[in-house]
Amino acid sequence: MFAVEIRDLRLSYNQQALFAGFNFVLPKGKWTTLLGASGIGKSTLVRAIAGLENQAMTAGQIIISPDQTISYMAQQDALYPWLSVIDNVQLHLHLQGKKTQQSEEKAKSLLAAVNMANHWHKACYQLSGGQRQRVALARTLMQDANTILMDEPFSALDAITRIQLQDLACDLLKHKTVLMITHDPQEAIRLSDAIYVLKNQPARLSEQISLSGDTPRQLGQQDLWQLQEQLLAQLIEGQHEN
Repeated sequence: MFAVEIRDLRLSYNQQALFAGFNFVLPKGKWTTLLGASGIGKSTLVRAIAGLENQAMTAGQIIISPDQTISYMAQQDALYPWLSVIDNVQLHLHLQGKKTQQSEEKAKSLLAAVNMANHWHKACYQLSGGQRQRVALARTLMQDANTILMDEPFSALDAITRIQLQDLACDLLKHKTVLMITHDPQEAIRLSDAIYVLKNQPARLSEQISLSGDTPRQLGQQDLWQLQEQLLAQLIEGQHEN
């Protein structure tokens, strides 16, 4: 069963076709990654699935399965600096004036899950970049969506923090449907059940690369190093074809 199905999609940006006749199926309960170089249209695509790029979509269908709800986590944390950490986590309720004691307790529980329990009362300007992204992850989980769209959520972090957040997201999103876009082959290999490479413009998908075993993966195995080299070669080839 699919969580999202894309049929014959055409997306344009500044009158340039990023996708034309594009088809894709996102399976339920799996972590699927779209890997591609900067500028190929990855962010535009995932924003279109989230319903945030209606003007860029000129043809085709994006079908969300009726039993699926969507949550979107962007590269920039988009926290409201004048709100406390806990109010950012329950942002949609805060803006609607619907916060409750129950929602506050749930927000605190999620902050504990992302190792931010001692920071719930702080203003967001007091946090580091890694801490802010932990709060953004908690806010994503607060929405109780079963399909999570992730737009390079760890790319702005230092290497150690990035690995820590990858591991945390892998654990907390284990039973959800995830579509992540990234330009980092290592990140894709560590977290994904399936990887596709986006190439060319208009962009097309490579054949699906399926991975088995528990995640997050350690990259010491020779076959995973070889896969990383293969993915890098595809990215470089795709850039040369543009």
